[in-house]
Amino acid sequence: MSLATIRKYVAEFFGTFTLVFLGCGTAMLLGPGKSPGGYIATAMVFGLVIVGMAYCVGNVSGCHINPAVSLAVYINGGLSTVDFCGYAVSQCAGSLFGTVMLRVIFGLRDLGDMTAPEGKKWGMGANNLDGVDNSILAGLLVEIILTFIFVLVILGVTSKKANHGSFGGLIIGLTLILVHLFGIGMTGTSVNPARSIFPAIFALGDAIKYLWVFIVGPFAGAFLAAVLHKFLEADLPEAKK
Repeated sequence: MSLATIRKYVAEFFGTFTLVFLGCGTAMLLGPGKSPGGYIATAMVFGLVIVGMAYCVGNVSGCHINPAVSLAVYINGGLSTVDFCGYAVSQCAGSLFGTVMLRVIFGLRDLGDMTAPEGKKWGMGANNLDGVDNSILAGLLVEIILTFIFVLVILGVTSKKANHGSFGGLIIGLTLILVHLFGIGMTGTSVNPARSIFPAIFALGDAIKYLWVFIVGPFAGAFLAAVLHKFLEADLPEAKK
């Protein structure tokens, strides 16, 4: 494995750690399901993390920090099979580390406090189906559609047949805020299997029961986005630099 490849995996690890630590941490602090301010703030944090990481590690790894994004890039020929697997493992490892750090920090903060609000007792920012009355089909549709929109924007913004310059990271981050503003009240908004897996494992309960929805949904949405992107750009020439 080359040093350049290791750098890519480290970049994906760090980016996903930051997304989970700040995004899920904000959800734990503010309880977006109960507070309009928390709802908006959580959406903003997830999107702003993407903006920051795009300009921090985007030139190293592309700043996928999401296995669903990596799948779409792989389908479109932007990643090898080995790198797709390496990215996914690195992203999941970053999510695990971010979740562990949140558990440690919140555990130290609430040590001995038996009256701590339930939202601060290890909800971990995990996704759920409360907003769709535990309808698996509705939850799947929300995650498929939101991921489809998000990933299609990413593919369009980063396409070699376009010329969006240095604004790509901002556009992608704003799109993530957009899908969160709709999705938080429905499913908590995953659109990212790595972001969902370890918060659910630590939260337990229904978060584990419905975890598969937040793995299958984003991957399905990303697959559909990749297919449509290929179709839309099939006959377009590469943009002139």
